[in-house]
Amino acid sequence: MALRDLTPASALLARSRPPRPQELQAIHWLPRLEPAVRDVALSALRVVEVQPGELVCRVGRPPVYWFGVVDGLLKVSNDDTRGANVTYMGVPSGGWFGEGTALKREPYRFNVQALRRSLIAGLPIDSFDGLLASSLGFNRFLMQQLNERLGQFIAARDIDRLSQPDARVARSLAALFHPVLYPGVGELLRITQQELAYLVGLSRQRVNRALRTLQADGVIRIEYGGVRVLALDRLRQYGPRD
Repeated sequence: MALRDLTPASALLARSRPPRPQELQAIHWLPRLEPAVRDVALSALRVVEVQPGELVCRVGRPPVYWFGVVDGLLKVSNDDTRGANVTYMGVPSGGWFGEGTALKREPYRFNVQALRRSLIAGLPIDSFDGLLASSLGFNRFLMQQLNERLGQFIAARDIDRLSQPDARVARSLAALFHPVLYPGVGELLRITQQELAYLVGLSRQRVNRALRTLQADGVIRIEYGGVRVLALDRLRQYGPRD
């Protein structure tokens, strides 16, 4: 999928707007804020629609917003102009990302690309810092977020070492069903086989075979427009002889 080079501070911001009430319901950290700081955050939040292939973040750019997915699917990967492409993770609806970069205010070390038309929310980095300084609820949320993210990256390293395609697909799917990092997913993940292929690094045909194997083993069910998890623990530990 070709990249479309966008600068969040200009191109995305120019197209952004305040979130609608139903969109705010998808931002799961807002209820954790104290009333006074919640009003400040609400006034600062912006949302923007991005198209498939567009970049929300790009390697080397400074962070201006902390981003989350109201609805859609993003891919976080390395800068593939310097070698083979490596996908670090997918971010489905409900997921927020880049908090480590925002905390350190260092340039992005990864690209974040839309795999489908997605609605993205952004909190200005100064507002992000303000919540850190004034909200106990936000600090507790962020600590949990960082802890879960560490576990996610450790699991991703294990996935990279798997040579068995069915196991790669299973564990990559399990990572997208993370109830803390991606509470907007629930039990049904809206994803196409091509989108999953982009995330896993396999062909669409091989992903199709893997999904049918996983369905036959009773850990998922393929539904119209997505995948339903039936046994998340088994999906997380899936191997050649599961």
